[in-house]
Amino acid sequence: VQLQASGGGLVQSGGSLRLSCAASGFNFHNFWMYWVRQAPGKGPEVISHVSFNGGNIFYQDSVKGRFTSSRDNAKDTLYLQMNSLKSDDTAVYYCAKDNTFRKYTGRYSLGQGTQVTVSS
Repeated sequence: VQLQASGGGLVQSGGSLRLSCAASGFNFHNFWMYWVRQAPGKGPEVISHVSFNGGNIFYQDSVKGRFTSSRDNAKDTLYLQMNSLKSDDTAVYYCAKDNTFRKYTGRYSLGQGTQVTVSS
């Protein structure tokens, strides 16, 4: 299983970024996917999860209305559009797959992350 997040960088407060996560080594279209972030000195935070067919999407309150998750099962890719970024959004962002076929369990396996830094 390989999950590689990309698209991070340095952005000013109020700006936007789009993260991508390329998946390989498993049947992407059969698994719920997550976006998880970890800010300096803090524990991991699940900010969004997406059902295997993309029809059910959850957002944490901290990002609701600003971030949009989506997936393209034909390309085995998960996306996170981040708008109106704030300094509190500074973190390493990871994508993750649920550990169970076609179920949401809240137990996931993290991939490689990408750093997002928001300057105020």
